Amino acid sequence: MEAKIAHLELIQAVITRMASNSFLLKGWSVALVAALFALAADKSEVLFVYLAYFPAIALWILDGYFLRQERLFQKLYDHVRALERSSIDFSMNTSPFASEVDPWSAVCFSKTLLVFHGTIIGSIVIGMLVAILAK
Repeated sequence: MEAKIAHLELIQAVITRMASNSFLLKGWSVALVAALFALAADKSEVLFVYLAYFPAIALWILDGYFLRQERLFQKLYDHVRALERSSIDFSMNTSPFASEVDPWSAVCFSKTLLVFHGTIIGSIVIGMLVAILAK
């Protein structure tokens, strides 16, 4: 039983790390977009608003990757939880579960990511429109 618990703890540590990475990416996304907005307002340069698309989209893509990885490791956790003690091999291979988890593109547009990152992209669009109309 100790081997099974140790394997589950390893998997849980990876799941926790993926969730932490996702949280950090969301924070960086907000911070970078806000900083570019501040630069645009300070220098009256709409180019900085356009530049905000790059980190927003890149961090959205990375967030989708980490969420998919988290879901794969959750499937692995469920699989290991149901294994017999003698079958524990400490494998961290998630590829057998790839067909059970939505593809990366679908995960990027899941409800939680779409609401968060869609709001950021929407803010950039609004900021861009305000900057263009103010000129």
